[in-house]
Amino acid sequence: MGEPAEQLIRFTKGEPSPAIEDGSQGAWERETSEASLLDAYSRAVVAVVDEVGPAVVSIAVGKTADLANPEPMGSGSGVVIAPDGYVLTNDHVVHGADGLRVSLPDARTLKGSLVGTDPATDLAVVRVDGSGLPYASFEDSANLRVGQLVIAVGNPFGFESTVSTGVVSALGRALRSREGRLIENIVQHTAPLNPGSSGGPLVDSRARVVGINTAIIARAQGIGFAVPSSTARWVVSQLLAHGRVRRAHLGLAGRPRPLGRRLVRFHSLERDHAVEVVSLTPGGPAERAGVHLGDLIVGMNDRAVATVDDMHRFLAEWPPGRPVSLHIVRWTERATVEVVTEET
Repeated sequence: MGEPAEQLIRFTKGEPSPAIEDGSQGAWERETSEASLLDAYSRAVVAVVDEVGPAVVSIAVGKTADLANPEPMGSGSGVVIAPDGYVLTNDHVVHGADGLRVSLPDARTLKGSLVGTDPATDLAVVRVDGSGLPYASFEDSANLRVGQLVIAVGNPFGFESTVSTGVVSALGRALRSREGRLIENIVQHTAPLNPGSSGGPLVDSRARVVGINTAIIARAQGIGFAVPSSTARWVVSQLLAHGRVRRAHLGLAGRPRPLGRRLVRFHSLERDHAVEVVSLTPGGPAERAGVHLGDLIVGMNDRAVATVDDMHRFLAEWPPGRPVSLHIVRWTERATVEVVTEET
């Protein structure tokens, strides 16, 4: 009967118990380490929510600007990006709205007015009357890494200040906007989203906005998408300066067209597809420059072209008013046409 007492005495003095002495000390240390890690993770998320949460708003969309008796159409989320009342959200959240109500986490409800929208990136800026509002700051989305912790804050199904966490699961995705244009460099993540989360911020562990949540895939789990902050910052600057995003356009519509091997070899083309011109805006830049229906666009300046999206990517970076060289194949001849772009 003496041995158990001695073991108890040794344990209460802080020495390892027999269970630990016989090899389970590693398991105990692992459990302790996991508990500490979870605690650190929780502290990080709580700190982020404390900082960015006050800047996340709910946007109610109606057919009337009367705050007292709006006719509801839908709702979404947004994030205050400047203390004087500028709110960033999705274009599809505010599309077609005659009246906007913006509810802050401090229980204030303010009337909102639309500053501008960009359907091509599914982003919009709303202004509310206020000053000294809590706001969130941007982080450069180019610094994101796959596997990085991200936190989504929004108002799904009207449940305000809902928080979900996940990781960046992929970078460089592409999605179609409501108007069919390709949105580049979309951030795919695993933070759960639901209807009403649209327009809310995706933030990193420093409470910096790295994206604006924009889409989910129905019936999928753990797949959410956000417009990257690098795109959002550029769009915001355009909307604040001009009320719209200024983009160059050529005044033509096209469709992808496969090219025969003989034609590709004959002209030493880089791609086996081109963009066929199917319509021209009367009096537009392309028609004035001499582009014809049926022309096959194979390049723009020094960049090969195979799809309409290739042309959109080029024009998104090209200043309106500057000429661009369209490399075309017309029947069996190859030519270059200089087109002076115009602003959309």
